[in-house]
Amino acid sequence: MREVGLLARREFVAFFRSAQGYVIAALYLAMVGLDFNLRVLGGGAKFSSEVVSGFFFELSGFTMFFSVFISMGLIARERETGTMPLLSTSPLSDAHIVMGKYLGALLFLLLITAATIYMPMLIMVHGKVSAGHLLAGYLGVLLLGGATLAVGTFGSAVTRSQIVAVFVSLGIGTPLVLFWLLGRYADRPLNDVFSYLAIHNLHFSPFRSGKVHLRDIVYYFSVIGFFLFAATRMLESRRWR
Repeated sequence: MREVGLLARREFVAFFRSAQGYVIAALYLAMVGLDFNLRVLGGGAKFSSEVVSGFFFELSGFTMFFSVFISMGLIARERETGTMPLLSTSPLSDAHIVMGKYLGALLFLLLITAATIYMPMLIMVHGKVSAGHLLAGYLGVLLLGGATLAVGTFGSAVTRSQIVAVFVSLGIGTPLVLFWLLGRYADRPLNDVFSYLAIHNLHFSPFRSGKVHLRDIVYYFSVIGFFLFAATRMLESRRWR
């Protein structure tokens, strides 16, 4: 696991050695801050819990969107720059490579997400915010972002182009988000299946309300595990081509 930690640190630091990391962080924080002022705080008088719940709902959308761009170069960039053979011939296994790069991206996502904490804290100026509500909300955002990062890691493993990786990730992530619509109109038992598969609606709603359910944690870890496993298999298949 020491090798995985070193690769994760290398990937995390790489976000600050290029303009891409700063651009992603700046756009993420700027758009979340603007949305917080215009949509979350706007619209008349609200209870503090409603404002916090609205904040996490909006934050979750931005987190999913930017996770795609955080993960787009994790593996595809190595192929573009010609450094993938160095990783492939190193003592690291394909599973270690995928896990190390994923954890580095997850640390970067954790950092920029933590930088938004001042927004719900502003609510405390004129209201009361529960620490449990904040912890549950941020846990949900990070689990959702981690799941989207895993999808993006798979998308990055499929191709050598970062742009194509974005479209692959969006092509997988968009149906995962929209499964809840199918759940509304499908008959039993398909409606329950589609609702459960939806990455956002059913599983994230409790977190934004300050509730933590084991079933939702298990779901997000299952999505993460599945797509990281798929990314590892993709690397293994390309190694022998």
